[in-house]
Amino acid sequence: MPINRPLLTDQDLQEAIDRKVPVRVFQDDHLVNSGATIVRFTDSDVVIQSRVSDLTYYSRSRCEFFEVRP
Repeated sequence: MPINRPLLTDQDLQEAIDRKVPVRVFQDDHLVNSGATIVRFTDSDVVIQSRVSDLTYYSRSRCEFFEVRP
C-alpha cells in the first residue's frame, strides 16, 4: 500500500520536482489528480504535468498535495 507524504513547504515541492515523484492532488476532500509530476510552483499555484502536453494549474491555498511512495 502506498504511503502519502504531504507536500507543504517550498522545499517539499522542490524535492518532488527534483526527484520526479508522482503526486496526488486533493481539492475539497476529493482526489482530482493522481500519478502526475510537479513541474513548477509559485507562492499561489502548482503546475502538474500528466502527459507531454497536459499541464494543469492548482491553487496552493485550495488544494492539498501528497507525494506517493511505494
